Amino acid sequence: MSNPATPPAVGVLDERAPLTFPPGFLWGAATAAYQIEGAAAEGGRTPSIWDTFSHTEGRTVAGHTGDVACDHYHRVGDDVRLMAELGLKSYRFSVSWPRVQPGGSGPVNPEGLDFYKRLVDDLLANGIEPWLTLYHWDLPQELEDAGGWPARDTAARFAEYAQLMANALGDRVKYWTTLNEPWCSAFLGYGSGVHAPGRTDGAASVQAGHHLMLGHGLAVQALRATLPQAQLGVTVNLYPVTPASDAPGDVDAARRIDGLANRFFLDPMLRGQYPDDLVADLAKVTDFGHVRDGDLAVISTPMDLVGVNYYSRHVVAAPVPGEQPERYWRAPTNWPGSEDVRFVTRGVPVTDMDWEIDAPGLVETLRRVHEEYTDLPLYVTENGSAFVDAVIDGQVDDVDRLAYFDAHLRAAHEAISAGVPLQGYFAWSLLDNFEWAWGYTKRFGMIYVDYDSQTRIPKSSARWYAEVIRRNGLAAQ
Repeated sequence: MSNPATPPAVGVLDERAPLTFPPGFLWGAATAAYQIEGAAAEGGRTPSIWDTFSHTEGRTVAGHTGDVACDHYHRVGDDVRLMAELGLKSYRFSVSWPRVQPGGSGPVNPEGLDFYKRLVDDLLANGIEPWLTLYHWDLPQELEDAGGWPARDTAARFAEYAQLMANALGDRVKYWTTLNEPWCSAFLGYGSGVHAPGRTDGAASVQAGHHLMLGHGLAVQALRATLPQAQLGVTVNLYPVTPASDAPGDVDAARRIDGLANRFFLDPMLRGQYPDDLVADLAKVTDFGHVRDGDLAVISTPMDLVGVNYYSRHVVAAPVPGEQPERYWRAPTNWPGSEDVRFVTRGVPVTDMDWEIDAPGLVETLRRVHEEYTDLPLYVTENGSAFVDAVIDGQVDDVDRLAYFDAHLRAAHEAISAGVPLQGYFAWSLLDNFEWAWGYTKRFGMIYVDYDSQTRIPKSSARWYAEVIRRNGLAAQ
């Protein structure tokens, strides 16, 4: 469905009254290792949980895997040149843990590490600030076999991996985020099983969430000790959660889902505690016996920034007795203890992922994090949309995606005007890529990728974004 907003003409911004962003605003784009790199068995890399998951029958659309993906591993120089042509000020990428530390323990793999050294050096040579994410879901399979994120030891292994990366790249990388979207890793990976490793255990998903945050805190401590000048943070995917009505049951449903989607991570990392109501909601799932003395102090180790990934809003309603609710992400156990909450669609425009387009929700989300939780600098570390793209005469005119970006950047500007210390924005994604369980059937990229030939075609949204970056602003409406 098309976004009704009318975007400005491609490559043209009104000079008369632009919405200017603050000086030094960090304009970037983001990717993830397993989604783009390919070379799954080259250079000493061993399998991750996503290799295993995608090679398991029935787990991904049409059996798609990330074995080749965008072949970024072999085309990294060309891809950096594309970034430079867009004028990116920063590039947010993730490191493949099993590429640099096969098996998730032991010494570094020099050949795997050299790939990231070349990437960072190439970025810096082109005036692009590297932004390194340590974990974007590709846990080494050996660590999953030993228990995965529900096992406490995985957090310790993650801190050791963080230390290896700090030793290797700390002299060249200023910005570090520990985790990307721990909600997805915990609840999609171990609750509903629609993401790797594909386990379906509500208690394990809660344990995974806790140990992901524990690993984050331990990694921040390790990075801080080695890199005292680095900017350290985490990236969380957040949603405004709205009740379908003012009815008490709907309001309570929103409270419950907000607890699992947002406060489960924000409160421990930024307040050093779990919300009492969330613990009560989860009482039938877990007694929180996995939380040890001192854990929350580690989890809330001070950071320098918070990354926010924003895509859409949740609208929810109370259960209807005897009725099976519509399942978000196709499974109830994304929401342990609240499996019967209904997710309501409102009939507004949606993306190809069937996610509602709600730019005002970005303002709401950023203001909430700033006003309720922290004065730390905020960054939109992911924001983007999947639409069906067509190559016509060698061009891809993705007007819906362009309109999506335009609306959300206006929302970002509104948040800044309201006092939010927003200091950067990373478009998701630089390239079309392996979209997890959806395989290659969904396209988020500003740059079109023909997966057979590996040809790259900058879309209209890419050319428009380059102009936004060049002028550090948007046309006024």
